[in-house]
Amino acid sequence: MKPYSLDLREKIVSTYEAGNTSIRQVAKRFQVSKNTVQSLLKRKQATGALKPAPATGGKASQLTGYEQEIAEMVETHQDYTLAEYCEYWQDKTGVRVSESTMCRFLQKQQLTVKKNVSQRSSRTSR
Repeated sequence: MKPYSLDLREKIVSTYEAGNTSIRQVAKRFQVSKNTVQSLLKRKQATGALKPAPATGGKASQLTGYEQEIAEMVETHQDYTLAEYCEYWQDKTGVRVSESTMCRFLQKQQLTVKKNVSQRSSRTSR
């Protein structure tokens, strides 16, 4: 979820600081949770600013750090499927990864996995 805009954050805090209202009433007025109002007030008190903290990101891939080995694997075995890549990787390293993990990693590394198309004639004999 994206963070609330700085403008909304300032309105929430200034409304509460103006007095004559509770945290629950401010939350109801701006359609946010009570905890949001409390955390904004705490952030303003601690840092003096309401700017949202930077996103921390997600969990790193199990394949991070193995870019060179993966590139060599794809170069050597260009006709493998994702399942075969995963099986090969498990045999080589002992680490099992899912097909979706392998696919995402290959896409991030811009390693395309193109299959050889068989040379069938497009015409059927009659």
